[in-house]
Amino acid sequence: MSTLKDRLTADMRSALKARDELTTSTLRMALAAVGTAEVAGKAKRELTDDEVLAVLTKEAKKRREAATAFADAGRAEQAAKESAEGEVLDRYLPKQLSDAELAELVSGALAAGGFTGKAQMGPAMKAAQAAVAGQAEGGRVASEVRRQLAL
Repeated sequence: MSTLKDRLTADMRSALKARDELTTSTLRMALAAVGTAEVAGKAKRELTDDEVLAVLTKEAKKRREAATAFADAGRAEQAAKESAEGEVLDRYLPKQLSDAELAELVSGALAAGGFTGKAQMGPAMKAAQAAVAGQAEGGRVASEVRRQLAL
């Protein structure tokens, strides 16, 4: 079992004992998503920490999008709940890069690969994502790559 999954399980048990309903339900949901990812495919397998992190990132993104949708629909109570769940998941994610740090990493990746135009957007994104290594959302990385390639 991966250490991140162990940490999620231990934290969920602690929250359960402390009767922290928000943290308990959020971590149960996260562990269920990890379990679903483990059984996806032909055979059940243990996920690595990086794969568990990818699942948590996906779940956190779902919470942010749901909070925005609920807020736009005028459902503040639901939006607050989704935001709170996102904050619980953020505890397990790496610190996100600032805009300046992201711009610096992307420009370094583009310079190293010699990417210059719109036709090279795909390979440029691949290089930029590798440089960022999960410390920024894909949408932020894509917009920065587009900006630097002047698209």
